[in-house]
Amino acid sequence: MATIGVIGGSGLYEMQGLSLKHKEKIKTPYGDPSGHYFIGNFGAQEIIFLPRHGRNHNIPPHMINYRANIWGFKKLGVERILSVSAVGGIKKGLKPRDVVILDQVLDMTRNRESTFYDGKKGVVHIDFTEPYCPEMRTVLLKAGKLSKVNLKNGGTYVAVEGPRLESASEIKSFAILGGDVVGMTGMPEAALARELEMCYSGISVVANYAAGISKEKLTVPEVMEAMTITTEKIKHLFRTAIPIIPDRRECPCREALKDAAV
Repeated sequence: MATIGVIGGSGLYEMQGLSLKHKEKIKTPYGDPSGHYFIGNFGAQEIIFLPRHGRNHNIPPHMINYRANIWGFKKLGVERILSVSAVGGIKKGLKPRDVVILDQVLDMTRNRESTFYDGKKGVVHIDFTEPYCPEMRTVLLKAGKLSKVNLKNGGTYVAVEGPRLESASEIKSFAILGGDVVGMTGMPEAALARELEMCYSGISVVANYAAGISKEKLTVPEVMEAMTITTEKIKHLFRTAIPIIPDRRECPCREALKDAAV
């Protein structure tokens, strides 16, 4: 059974039933990952957890070494990644503490190392029609029904550079483009995972209404509070999802590099 990677905030590695064995520091050709990888077991399934912003949440989104993080998972034998992130809600009807299983992305980032193929390893164009693994989306949605965790099926993640929050006009523009939620970490994570033929799932927690949606000022404490409360819901979802993940991958992610090189 292949190892599963989890990216998110601290606290997820405190899941009931997850026994931590050790932590490992990985060296990569791209520099240092966000921190140690925490390795444990959930039943017979090995889980590797990485706090995206560092153990003490000291790395801002625009300075995360995304390439090192994803490459480290690959080196540790991970084939599937469950990524949890806090977002602002754009789409009407989305409210704080809703959980969205993403299916599309709009990349508005500008200054990030976003590929492993920078010319030195040749020229590769991966298919990104479906940014998130369709097989894992099915598993998560099924787990939501089994665990009675209410999930929003589908959503377009607008990835912005940060670290500032967005203007009201930017949010209006994103809505016109079809954006449902906005965040600062979803890209290039998803694309990098695809380049290494790993399955990547985006699970977004709506922490607040995006700029201009509500008359209230956006604050960091409300984001942290929403994530803390919703973490228990995510843990419950994962406890149900992990045992039903199929051993063998049948999704396109596993052969993403086939016919992708020039």
